[in-house]
Amino acid sequence: MATPTQWLEGARPRTLPAAISPVLAGSGVAAFEGHFQLVLALLCLLVALALQVGVNYANDYSDGVRGTDADRVGPMRLVGSGAAAPATVKTAAFAGFAVAAAAGLGIVLLTQLWWLLAVGAAAIAAAWYYTGGTNPYGYRGLGEVFVFVFFGLVAVSGTVLVQVGRTTPATWAAAVAVGSLACAILVANNLRDLRGDAAVGKRTLATRLGDRGTRWFFTGLLLAAVLSVVIVAMCSTPWALLGLAMVALLLGPLRVVLGGGSGRALIGVLKLVGLGELVGALGLAVGLVIGA
Repeated sequence: MATPTQWLEGARPRTLPAAISPVLAGSGVAAFEGHFQLVLALLCLLVALALQVGVNYANDYSDGVRGTDADRVGPMRLVGSGAAAPATVKTAAFAGFAVAAAAGLGIVLLTQLWWLLAVGAAAIAAAWYYTGGTNPYGYRGLGEVFVFVFFGLVAVSGTVLVQVGRTTPATWAAAVAVGSLACAILVANNLRDLRGDAAVGKRTLATRLGDRGTRWFFTGLLLAAVLSVVIVAMCSTPWALLGLAMVALLLGPLRVVLGGGSGRALIGVLKLVGLGELVGALGLAVGLVIGA
């Protein structure tokens, strides 16, 4: 039976910056526009956190029952290690999705933006079918696309939209910055697991691009995030450049990846990129508040 510590690791709290960051950045834009609303921001945060935890357990379940976690370099998986029954982990995943759905419904009731129900349903479906179902898109090299869309574009623009009632150019630039770093976390993760995934037929984008191509793609994502922060500042206030504080945390991961780091060396990359994403989003939010 899995211990509480193992269940916490199964939720992978190191990936939570990918959930917190878009709400921080989006709320910063809302504050700059003079329409920050705490209750809606907190509900957006709950949706993002619950979805992130849900998708982590869903991946643990789906990869575990398929046997693709048999040769892993990273942290232990509940199903793959036999620490928890597949049905229990699946239930935990859907509990996360249920919490996200409830918080999302609260947002809809407060804003009367009923079409957001369709967006929420699409987000939950994307979370499950990343590795779930008979033809998971994560096994076809599309995981990065959906992470960029849902944990970048949708999460940031949605946070702004429900508070402000519209989006702005700064919204989309911030969304690209956050989405690029969320995507970079997944790229580093798949680079770490490249050999094992290829051996079991898991066709991630990393296995398609190959080792060298994946490293350059990771580099491009970091550069896109930096450039996007500059564009946010151009569209709003120079104070938004505080988001560039993330560079101090991203230089180390960049050196490791371009230097050929592999296996366990990339675990630290995941943590630092996640922290860099959080610092970047916080810097943007603080700068936008000051600029307002």
